[in-house]
Amino acid sequence: MMIYIAMATGFLLILIGFYGALTNRNLLRMIVAFTLANTGVNLVIVSIGYMHGRTAPILSAAVSATEAAVRIIDPVPQALVLTAIVIGVGITALMLAYALKLYEKKHTLDIAKFSELKW
Repeated sequence: MMIYIAMATGFLLILIGFYGALTNRNLLRMIVAFTLANTGVNLVIVSIGYMHGRTAPILSAAVSATEAAVRIIDPVPQALVLTAIVIGVGITALMLAYALKLYEKKHTLDIAKFSELKW
């Protein structure tokens, strides 16, 4: 049951993020909205990778190598989400740096004011 709640929350975060990115004209609000959508995607991937009744993917005395296929959770979705979090932080930092440079150049964060192709 908790998996479905986590998945629904993830999809809700994705929808809120896309709505915020498409309806806001302020560049910082758009960056926050994209970050929110990224968090939703990570939550959906983690909730899809979870399997009820299984244990962490650590081979020890509790789980032998022969039982591992039926008793542990697949670690690939977890590894993908960890990688996606690191990439998301880097992209957010890059978008914030671009927003800072745009503000220094144009003295506004309203995207309607950015009509030139080169600056």
